[in-house]
Amino acid sequence: MRYEKGHKETTRQHIIDVASREFREGGVAAVGIAGIMSKAGLTNGAFYVHFDSKEDLVRAVLSDALEQRARGLAGNLERHQSLKDSIRDYLSTRHRDHAGSGCPTAALVAEIARHPAQTQDLFAGNVERIVILIAARLRGGTNAERRRKAMAIYGMMVGALQMARAVGDAKFSGEILENALAGAMSLAGED
Repeated sequence: MRYEKGHKETTRQHIIDVASREFREGGVAAVGIAGIMSKAGLTNGAFYVHFDSKEDLVRAVLSDALEQRARGLAGNLERHQSLKDSIRDYLSTRHRDHAGSGCPTAALVAEIARHPAQTQDLFAGNVERIVILIAARLRGGTNAERRRKAMAIYGMMVGALQMARAVGDAKFSGEILENALAGAMSLAGED
């Protein structure tokens, strides 16, 4: 059977999209290839046409999801959305409640620490892009000072989102988000 031109790449991207949502919602370790392929409407055998291993898929998902996150942040900032608005959007209850379509860093950072160096390096490079984007929007100080603040801001955002998702109490979760927002704004000079 012959497929249209681009079918293989479209199918590969579909698998990446399904896996990305599943990994962010359930975690990499908890999600198997069979479940991903079933949700993608494909057979398990089709997986190996597109990926060498689950780790290969993890790297493809990270690359794609973090690239989208960086492009989205860059686009927002280029359209004159303030850093304050970007931070507020990140630390929102909407973002907290929709991990499957949310930040891959917050959803997967703890697991990535247990993956091979190649996966960690890909992750680090993409996270650094986001730090650079944040640093570029900060006012005052040297490049090194802005970079340090950007790392602290992004780390606070990611950690707070993880904590807000992990606690069972909606009021406490909201407090975590509110206080992290205030702290990130203060570091960004946006209070």
